[in-house]
Amino acid sequence: MSLVIYNTLSREKEPFLPLDPAHVRLYVCGPTVYDYVHIGNARPVVAFDVLYRLLKRRYGRVTYVRNITDIDDRIIVRAADNKETIEALTTRTGDAYQSDMRRLGALPPDHEPRATGFVGQMIALIERLVGNGHAYAADGHVLFSVPSMPDYGRLSRKPRDELIAGARVEVAPYKKDPADFVLWKPSTEAQPGWESPWGRGRPGWHIECSAMSGSLLGETFDIHAGGLDLIFPHHENEIAQSRSAFGTATMATYWMHNGFLNISGEKMSKSLGNFFTVHELLDQYPGEAIRLLLLSAQYRQPLDFTHEGLTQAKATLDRWYGVLRGKESSPSADVPSGVEDALSDDLNTPLAIAAIHQLGEPAALRAGGNALGLLQQDAEAWFRWSPAGTSGPTDTEIEAAIAARQAARKAKDFKESDRIRDDLKAKGVILEDGSKGTTWKRG
Repeated sequence: MSLVIYNTLSREKEPFLPLDPAHVRLYVCGPTVYDYVHIGNARPVVAFDVLYRLLKRRYGRVTYVRNITDIDDRIIVRAADNKETIEALTTRTGDAYQSDMRRLGALPPDHEPRATGFVGQMIALIERLVGNGHAYAADGHVLFSVPSMPDYGRLSRKPRDELIAGARVEVAPYKKDPADFVLWKPSTEAQPGWESPWGRGRPGWHIECSAMSGSLLGETFDIHAGGLDLIFPHHENEIAQSRSAFGTATMATYWMHNGFLNISGEKMSKSLGNFFTVHELLDQYPGEAIRLLLLSAQYRQPLDFTHEGLTQAKATLDRWYGVLRGKESSPSADVPSGVEDALSDDLNTPLAIAAIHQLGEPAALRAGGNALGLLQQDAEAWFRWSPAGTSGPTDTEIEAAIAARQAARKAKDFKESDRIRDDLKAKGVILEDGSKGTTWKRG
């Protein structure tokens, strides 16, 4: 089945036709690293990791870029609050983000640029926009001239008045038009800054992604993806900058956006006490359980994220790993057709999960799981996972208790055998007797 994806630009499902079948190029907007990322930040990473895996199965070469924003006013404020340097803050939080995404089973992108490494390219892009009349300098700032682009707003499809209101534009006397947005802004001595033709300053948020995608993927590329909240103004402004700088009809052929994530039916908010970081959730649940819950809804649909859902996801993985336990084999060469066809239909992960439930043969089950970035570990390792801070017997102590129980059973001391089993159960360890002996898992 050919790959079909929903293109936000056309508001339709379209067959995926790469610009160059020999080299597919994908860009996904990453986080601003001023703290541990929240679970909502993980949804695009996981969803488009499935896309990346699918593209890699279909095409000989795929270049995947996912950026890290490490210069932003929120970062400046947080670093000052923490009394640490911006570099120290963004290194610590950026490294934690990468570690957390690996624990969710996300493949590393081919390039993971940090914005501060591309300021020179941003300046060059801004100079180009000024030179061709799409931007202007004013009062130490450089702004993009929205009226210079006749079809501005094509992605979001909103009237001009709504676009201005939705952007929460800053009212400033140096703007020629209320919709104009900042490409470069001045920095005080206390703020990070770089020398530029317009004085010492720092880039606006939108220009960062245009510079990084243009540098690493080219003036036009295949797919640009991110959260639904980025359609306007971020992605709309990226399109304006890149097309106006390079004189192209498109920036990316396909635009993909994942839906919002709610916590137990409500918008995630620190004030409501339902704000979860990936870092803290990984202390409570296996990464694959979090990943499975994130994939339980089709990526464009809203997703209700609950602790009950995580418990159910872990139980599902327990069943799948139970099939693999003691029957380890390499995954089959091909992803089962039911799974592959579901993913080819605009990443229909719920249908793919349903297809995996029908697989009983270990190699096929492993292959189907791998297509979703699941079933990535040894089954025994899966069953030995426990939440952080959990007290209980060590693996060695459990194995010793099982050996003692086997000896008691051999001696027909069933009372002692039952005592050992019940003692382990009270400590969160479940024994399962089978034809091939006794296995165990942490409950």
